[in-house]
Amino acid sequence: MTENKGQYRNFKITVPTEYEDVFSHFYFAENTTTETITKTLLPSYQTILIFNFGTTTILYSNQRTEIEVDKCLILGPIKHSLDYSLPPKSKILVANFKDDAFYRFFGNASVAEHLPLNPDDLLNENCFTALWTELNKINDTNYQVNYILDFCKPYLKQRNIIAEKLTNFNDEILNPIKSVASQQNQTERNIQLNHKKHLGYTSKEINRYQRFLKAVELIQTYATASAKIDWFEIISKCGYYDQSQLIHDFKHYINISPTKYLKFQQDICNPKAE
Repeated sequence: MTENKGQYRNFKITVPTEYEDVFSHFYFAENTTTETITKTLLPSYQTILIFNFGTTTILYSNQRTEIEVDKCLILGPIKHSLDYSLPPKSKILVANFKDDAFYRFFGNASVAEHLPLNPDDLLNENCFTALWTELNKINDTNYQVNYILDFCKPYLKQRNIIAEKLTNFNDEILNPIKSVASQQNQTERNIQLNHKKHLGYTSKEINRYQRFLKAVELIQTYATASAKIDWFEIISKCGYYDQSQLIHDFKHYINISPTKYLKFQQDICNPKAE
């Protein structure tokens, strides 16, 4: 997304090094226009915590059910595209949890995948409502982020060794499930269960998503260079069998074809590229 497009402001906020395994980034958006602005968020396989500081922001489920973001809301892991509307005078700050970080806070990585939740419902106390109240008094976004980081520190549990090895696995040739199972002297089934438990998705799911994301990034590279897209090169580089499989993945994740994504990409937010 582009910062300062008219009177619609949005930008990414990086996190300090000590929190890089907890949050990928924070995201801010504010609508000071007189019209509602609607965007589409690409799937990120991350869980997000949304703070709303202005007019109520609206999320839309795949069934087009409207979900209001009053003060704060948790959603994810986000496995399919998500439409949202920012009415005039709306303002949001979004924390993007990284890998197993949500589990380290709340002990359940998939709890908000299908039904967005108020984070206080997970803790049976009103600490996030109290956090929102304090954040609402702060006018500087960077100060708000620092306040959130300080607030979260006492709640962060120690990282599980299996989850750590899975998230840090970077060998493109070896199978992470088999490799970690061998390292830990455990069955592949047990490693698979831990993958789902701590990250909120399976190894097979994330591999498919990463293939799709690579295709998105290649399409955006072509678009930036104003070059004609070589679809067969994208199919080959991303490991698709054919064009129909590529189209199937785009329909699965964002419900549009690759060519339509290219046409409407200015209205689609890619959290991995912000």
